[in-house]
Order: sequence, then structure tokens, then C-alpha cells
Amino acid sequence: MTDSRSGTSQKRPWLAAALAVLVPGVGHVYIRMWGRALGWFGLYFLATQFLVPETARPESLSLSALSDAAGAVPAGVTLLLTAITALNVVDAYLATRRHNRRRRPSSAAPTCPECGREVDGDLEFCHWCTASLEQDTPDTAE
Repeated sequence: MTDSRSGTSQKRPWLAAALAVLVPGVGHVYIRMWGRALGWFGLYFLATQFLVPETARPESLSLSALSDAAGAVPAGVTLLLTAITALNVVDAYLATRRHNRRRRPSSAAPTCPECGREVDGDLEFCHWCTASLEQDTPDTAE
């Protein structure tokens, strides 16, 4: 999403979190935090490589083989992998919010006196709530 006022790219935190659920680290790739993405992916990969027993790795992708393999993973390992994924999702969401705050323009844009949202300075009304933005000038023609 591009912020039309500043031309900067605003990322969606919910999308980063959803991507992080699918594969740890991908939510960080979305916001181009390469080191963090590699760290989360590496942590999850190493945990699965060293903690998941060989008997829990299916030889085929058939439904029965996958269900047998899932039953062979110890509960502690499943809990650890779930915790890594959950922490990764939270981190991706919060990192995206921080990313958006840093990218937000610092210039003082005009705001609507009624709704408080930023408005286009060239318009005479708020395009959000349609309130008039005309400046009250005192009559000097008396």
C-alpha cells in the first residue's frame, strides 16, 4: 500500500503476520528485514533438523504417511516449534508497525478541524467528512 500523501510504502502488519504463520521468516522478508528473516528461518530449520526424530520424517507425501509422521513428533518438540512460530508472528507484526512509523512523513500536513484527519491543502473541504476548510477571514470592507 502506498501512502498518497508522502509516496512511501506502508506495509500491512496483518499480512506480515499471516506470512510468518506459513513459513517463519517470510513475514520479515515482506518488510525487507533480511537478517531477521534469515534468523527466524534458520532457528526453525535447525530446531526441526536436530529435534524432530528420523521416524517422524515421512518418506512420501501421502496423507497416511504424513499423519503417521505427525504422531511420532514428541509433544515437547511440537510445543517448541509452535512457540518459535508464535514468537515469529508477533515479531513480524510489531516489526511491520515499527517500519510503518519510521516511514511516516514528519511534515505537518493540514488537518480537518472536524475529524482531525490529514487533508489535501488544495481543497476547500475535507474529503473524509466533507467539512468546510475555508479560513474565516475578518471583513475589511466596512
